[in-house]
Amino acid sequence: MKRFEQGVYDCMVPTARLLERTTEPLQRAILLNWWRHVHLEGAGEFDAIMAPDMMVDHPVYRVTWGAHPAVIEGKDGVLAFYRSVGDSVLWNSDDLIAVADWGVADELTFHQVARGADLRAVGYDVDDPERTYHVSSRQVFLWPYDDRARLMGENLYEDETSLQVEEVDPAEVVTPARVREIHRELLAQLAAERGERFWVLGG
Repeated sequence: MKRFEQGVYDCMVPTARLLERTTEPLQRAILLNWWRHVHLEGAGEFDAIMAPDMMVDHPVYRVTWGAHPAVIEGKDGVLAFYRSVGDSVLWNSDDLIAVADWGVADELTFHQVARGADLRAVGYDVDDPERTYHVSSRQVFLWPYDDRARLMGENLYEDETSLQVEEVDPAEVVTPARVREIHRELLAQLAAERGERFWVLGG
């Protein structure tokens, strides 16, 4: 298996381990929402993320990636943000994750594999717009949730001093279509293990 493909498969292992140690119902529901959200996003199923049992009516995202920090408000804006990511392959690793009644805090390594042109569009300095690069950095994700375990927004803070860029051999590239397939596989597995509407507080 290609290394980037394995990274996508393994991205929610820290969440699974934390859930095993978590007993408070609200916090468990928050983690399950977070877990499902990541797979829905990776699968490109953005409308499901916006559902009333997953997200509040007026989410607020604060995103500090590259050279263009942004505040995004409302479901229409969030949906446009997700769609703007394009054909990048995204995953996380090396999580230091915690959950509380207010939401999730996670310091992680965030990975992107994308064409140089797409990376330049979000402010990353890469040499060739036609080549493919792996960009990684340490980031802090703070995701607040309401008392019904619904996402209220995302606060994403990048540590630019940790930024690493490497050109990727075409033989190593995992396609966005393959990544969506992996996330759909993991989402189906999660639903089979956890039951119907497993992410909703109280079932």
